[in-house]
Order: sequence, then C-alpha cells, then structure tokens
Amino acid sequence: MQLVLASNNAKKLRELGVMLAPLGVQLVAQGALGVSESEEPHHTFIENALLKARHAARHTNGAAIADDSGLCVDALGGAPGVISAHYAAIDLPDAERESQREVQDAANNRLLLERLHGVADRRARFISTLVAIRSADDPEPLVAVGRWEGEILHAPRGEGGFGYDPLMFIPALNSSAAELDAAVKNQHSHRALASRQMLVLMREVWRIG
Repeated sequence: MQLVLASNNAKKLRELGVMLAPLGVQLVAQGALGVSESEEPHHTFIENALLKARHAARHTNGAAIADDSGLCVDALGGAPGVISAHYAAIDLPDAERESQREVQDAANNRLLLERLHGVADRRARFISTLVAIRSADDPEPLVAVGRWEGEILHAPRGEGGFGYDPLMFIPALNSSAAELDAAVKNQHSHRALASRQMLVLMREVWRIG
C-alpha cells in the first residue's frame, strides 16, 4: 500500500518511514508525486494536519498521512505552536524553504532564545499530531497525538535531529533531543508516541500490517 506523506521534509519522511515500517506501507513524499505544499491557515495542529492530509489525498487519489507538529513553550503562551517551522520571518521564497531548512531552523532557534531571555520558566513540549485518511473525502480520519515534555536550554546542544532539537532538553533522558542517537529518539519522541498510536489505529481500522 502506498501512503503519501503530506510533507517534503526529508528528515520527517525518514523518521516516519522507520516508525511506520511495521505496516509494510510505502511512504512517499508528496513532492515526489508533484504535489505542492498545502496552506496551513489554522491555529491548531489537528486542523492543519487534516487539511494537509486531504490536500495530498485529493491530488494523488489515494491514502495520505500528515504530521503537523511543533514546539509549545509555556512561558510564551504556547508559542511558537503551529508556526514553529517558520517562527522567524526570514527572506526565503516558498520554493526554497525546504532546501534552506537549516537556515530557517537556525533563525527559529535564535528567535526562541531571544524571546526567553531572562525567563526562568522554560517548560515546553513537542507536539506531533498525525492524521491519516484513505481518500480525500474519508469521513473517518485516524488521529494520533504525541507529547514529549522538556525544557528549553540557554544554548544549543548536539548536532543531530532538526528544528528545535538542539534547544530541547529532555530531563527523563538527561540529554537534548539533538544529542540522542536516532534509534533512541525514534523510541521516545513526540512523533514516535503518535506513530505508535497510529500503528494501532491502522491495524484495527484499516486492517493493514
């Protein structure tokens, strides 16, 4: 079974590909099928994830899965939230945004540290909301949510991962997300938690894997 990922983020494709491998599905990025990025106009992860999944399914006439994820910081009222991927406004054409993801990530991290300068409460969590549909008009989307608790460091640590991983310290693992081995991260992360829920849902409802 082919499952279209409503994203062109290569690292997200790799992570989800590993996590969903037990289902035996072929996960394909929408860009490889000529599908453009969907708009993300909503204020919640679940609304954006559903919109992205329907967009990908409609343009490929098949099943699709979307992950809308981000970082929510308590002291910032939940920001950056759904705009986590483009928290910092930098001059990048939309067509180049994925290829320049490291530039955007670095700008996002700098802005986050600026906003938290002098703030004592640095509690935060990564959120991953996965939505899977069998077709664009599927009335029964599968929804899974993972939350990974941590706190924001005062400076980046680690070279792995992507996004805010270098700034997210995970007390339970005594490490930043960027310092974790990929196998360890894929076991504990917000996306891992959501993916495990999705595996169960797909097996029970879609009867695959």
